[in-house]
This record gives sequence, structure tokens and C-alpha cells, in this order.
Amino acid sequence: MIGIFLAKVKMFLRHPWTFVIMIIMSVGFALILGSGNPATVTVPVHTADDSIRDSTIGEMLEQSGAYSFEWVSEDRVKEQVTNGNAEVGLILRKNDYDVIVGVSTANAKLVEQKVYEAYSKKAQYHQIAAAADSTGSSGRTEVLAQLKTTMDNPIFDMDSSYFTGSKADAFDMKYHTLFGFTLFFVIYTIAYNVFYVLLEKKEGIWDRVILSPVRKWEMYTANFVYTFLTGYLQVIVVFLVFRYLVGVDFNGRFLESLLLVLPYVFSIVALSILITGIVKTVQQFNAVIPILAVSMAMIGGAYWPIEIVESKIMLMLSKIDPITYGMEILYGVAIYDRPLDQLLSPISILLLMGVLMTGIGIHLMERRYVS
Repeated sequence: MIGIFLAKVKMFLRHPWTFVIMIIMSVGFALILGSGNPATVTVPVHTADDSIRDSTIGEMLEQSGAYSFEWVSEDRVKEQVTNGNAEVGLILRKNDYDVIVGVSTANAKLVEQKVYEAYSKKAQYHQIAAAADSTGSSGRTEVLAQLKTTMDNPIFDMDSSYFTGSKADAFDMKYHTLFGFTLFFVIYTIAYNVFYVLLEKKEGIWDRVILSPVRKWEMYTANFVYTFLTGYLQVIVVFLVFRYLVGVDFNGRFLESLLLVLPYVFSIVALSILITGIVKTVQQFNAVIPILAVSMAMIGGAYWPIEIVESKIMLMLSKIDPITYGMEILYGVAIYDRPLDQLLSPISILLLMGVLMTGIGIHLMERRYVS
């Protein structure tokens, strides 16, 4: 077993390019997409009545920290939404408004809600002012003064926080791209290391080794350990780059993040073994891996937060996707600051997946002939 493992290591040292390329792509995609996410979302706004901008509506929109409202012409609003430069645009009038949506996203719904609140507040203010008019000029002045005082000094102070943690930035694109692309690209590294098992079987190397004193379980163990360590090494390198070169602190739990990603790497090795047992030819393996890796990343939330997915079918499929649980573990450690006992569920699921897929995969590999 040791001899087979060392032979794999020597082969890796001679041809490390797949490993290096996957690291470069993981870091590159995470940096580009993570840094390209602005702190605020720009929303183009048009109004034919300039007084609206200085009214209660304009003040409420300007006070929004999550969105930056840019006052432009009506044609400019439509152009930005049509070209995809803005997710949503607004056309404001005195008593109503239009919301122009390019793509129905969470931001579009939140912007619409924000505008609705602004117009509702304006309507309430006018109702109070109209009621105050019935009391005479002196009464109106007193009511409006009390209203302003109440609005500037509310009776209740409200503080909001996430139920999963105290951090306000529960979704951080920098962390999401780092975790997502790390888990995604490590699939290729692991899969194409297992790929050599197919080649060795096709070329008859396994048949010759079986005739030697080496036992079959030692051959499987050596390949499994080598593939696992190679995949885990890639994760370590990527995390180290972001920790010490980019400055991502992992919420002070860098070592825990490295350790708790182990079950995910184990499950991907097992998945690769299962695929190796299912396919009949090397060409089929080369076709299946890219399709499966991309599908898993999309379904498991590596490309975008799984929380924004509304399809019940996609959510159901995510329950059998290892990336889903890998992201849950890393998010729980680095963002939500969860203790280990709250992460036992995704860890256990990944370990169970790994054991089942390894057993089934080895059983199928023993029964199939690779051409």
C-alpha cells in the first residue's frame, strides 16, 4: 500500500498542472466575483416633479443604506434596466409610482417595499395634517410640531439582528465566492485523480498488481488516501491564500474551517469512486464529471445563495448534494459563528453519504469491465 501511495505522489510531483490550475481558478474566480459585489445596489429613479425628491419620499429613499438611488431621466431609467445595468428602476409621481423590473430578484422586491413604505408614510402625514386643519391654524401648527418631535424622538428603540448570529453581514459575497468556488473546483481535482484508476484498469495495470503480494484492499486504500489528501491540500492552499494574502479572517475560526471541511472532501472522493464504478468507458467519465460538477454547484448554492431559490424541486435535489452541506458547514463556522454541536447534522450527512457511495462504488468497480 505504501509503495502504491508513494508512486502516486511521484506522479503528482511530475504532473501537478491540474492541481495548480484548479487552485488558480478557485482563487481567481473568488477574487473577481467576490470583490465585484458593491456594498450598495444602485437604483435609477426618475421624477417629473422635483418637489418629490425633497419630500418625505425622497428623504426615506436617501436614508436607505442598502440601496443608492440615482436620480436620472426617464429614458435613462428604462435604458439601464433594459441593458441589465440595473435590476430595478423607479418612476415616481405625486401620488403613485411605477416599478420597472428587469429580473425578478430579492433586490427588486425590497426596493418596491421601500418605495411603498415611503408613499404610505407620506399618506399618513397628509392625513394627520388634514385632521389638524379642522382644529384651526394654531391647532394645526401644534399638531405638526408634536408630530415632528415624535418622529425625531420615537418612543421605542428597535434593534434587529439575525437569529443565526449577531453579525449584520449575514450574507457576504466575499465569503460566498471563496467557499463556493473552493468546493466547486476541488471536485475536478479529486475526480481526475480517481480517473487514473480507470486508466490503470483499462491498461491492465491493476490485473498485474493483483498478481503481486499486494492485496486488493490496499490498492483501494492507497488510491483513496492519495486522492483525499490531494483534494484537501487544494482546499488548504486556497484558504491560506485568502487568509494571509487577501486578509479574510474567517471570523477568527480559520483552523475550525479547515478541519470541518474534511467531511466534504471525503464525500467528494466517495462520489468520484461511485461515478468510476458506474461509467463503462473513460470517455463517459470525461463527459459526466463536468456536467455533474456544474449541476452540483448550481443546485448546492456554490454560485448563488440557496436561500433565494424558490423551486421546490431544486430545493429537494439540494438535499442530496454534498455542496449544500459543505456550504452550510463553512457558513456556520465563518459567518454564523455556530458551535460544533450545531454543525453535527451536515457533518453526519456528509459522512453517511461518503460511506454509502464508497461501498456502492467499489462494489460496482469490481463488477464492471472498463473499455
